[in-house]
Amino acid sequence: MRIVMLEPLGVGEEKIRTLAGELIKLGHEFVMYPDRTEKEEELVQRAADADVVILSNLPFREAVIRQCKKLKLISVAFTGVDHIGISACRERGIAVRNAAGYSTSSVAELAFGMMLSLLRNIGKCDEAVRNGRTRDGLIGHDLAGKTLGIVGLGAIGMRVAEIGRAFGCRLLAYTRTQKEEAKALGVEFTDLDTLMAQSDIVTLHVPLNDSTRGMIDKRRISLMKPGSILINTARGPVVDSQALAEALTEGRIAGAGIDVFETEPPIDKNHPLLKAPNVLATPHVAFATKEALERRAEIAFDNVISWLKGIDKNVIL
Repeated sequence: MRIVMLEPLGVGEEKIRTLAGELIKLGHEFVMYPDRTEKEEELVQRAADADVVILSNLPFREAVIRQCKKLKLISVAFTGVDHIGISACRERGIAVRNAAGYSTSSVAELAFGMMLSLLRNIGKCDEAVRNGRTRDGLIGHDLAGKTLGIVGLGAIGMRVAEIGRAFGCRLLAYTRTQKEEAKALGVEFTDLDTLMAQSDIVTLHVPLNDSTRGMIDKRRISLMKPGSILINTARGPVVDSQALAEALTEGRIAGAGIDVFETEPPIDKNHPLLKAPNVLATPHVAFATKEALERRAEIAFDNVISWLKGIDKNVIL
């Protein structure tokens, strides 16, 4: 079979060659592209003869998939698959696998980095020191004792709960399935409106789908406590950015940590959240640690090898 890696995976070529070695030993052809393109014509050209493609967050939509007549498997080196043309995969019977769990700790850790930075004014404190100022106006807040509302208790949400418990937070969660291991951590399950109203910090860990798009809308943002903060390391469209920006500008909530937007970086300088106060913005970097990128490459290749052997792992389709 012809196996094509459509974009770099953020690890060295030597690592990729090592991972691809088993595929080559099994008699398969491996092709690696060292650059990324989102142009439909170029993507079709690269993937047209592929039986298997490997990619990370490169948009691979229905129009491209339908032109790849030999395609049998898409191995996504990413957790979310909202950038994949799933409907075309269903039509064609193309298998889709993801890299579940590769960035669980990475995303959770950045979420807490954002919480601590916003609660303790770390960026403003750094600026004050560099400009000869004191701590006046920069007295922060403890994380210990705060109510941490976790929206989504998948692997990342559970890791956030574990860390939150270690910090001494009260834990609230809104999720489809109540897990016994979460109850053992002291997580209290509630509806989303109650979580929004009672939490000092709301942190989002849900996938993007029809039920979560716009979930954190103007009404739900209006339920948040004065002085509360919102953290989004999930997907940008889960939140109404304009409504959040208005709440921040009007001082109805204290801050927001935003790693994801409606589009991938670079973000338009006129985006409402980039003009709102007390926003800590990062360029979709929560998943991106050296360790996580190596894990996802390993999972993506293992998914292909497992599929070739008839073993199902990390099944989306």
